[in-house]
Amino acid sequence: MAKYIAQIIVLGTQIVGRAFARALKQEINASQEAAKRAGGGQKGQNQIAANLRTGMSLEEAQQILNVSKLDRQKIQKNFEHLFHVNDKSKGGSFYLQSKVFRAKERIDQEFEANKPPENEQLDNETVKKEM
Repeated sequence: MAKYIAQIIVLGTQIVGRAFARALKQEINASQEAAKRAGGGQKGQNQIAANLRTGMSLEEAQQILNVSKLDRQKIQKNFEHLFHVNDKSKGGSFYLQSKVFRAKERIDQEFEANKPPENEQLDNETVKKEM
């Protein structure tokens, strides 16, 4: 009897170990692919960091908010609609509402990452005033 229990434990441990190794390989491959799609380098690293902070990619955020381009007005309109529709007090889903909020947060991070630094904005404004 003890022999069978020991075999079951060993077999179970092997199965879990293989599944963990396979999942780890998939995660590493997915991270490498995301870095390649993001253009590699610092920009790719910034996108990966933003994905990890919010728990979703930019593409997923765009799908949730039903936008194909990063248009601030359309994003804000869709966000407000989806956020209010999923309000718990109106019979909506708190889970869906939080996904909508995180999607908006992820897209806002993308806007911030693509915004030029403050000193460059000031230089551009100074040049415009001088013209």
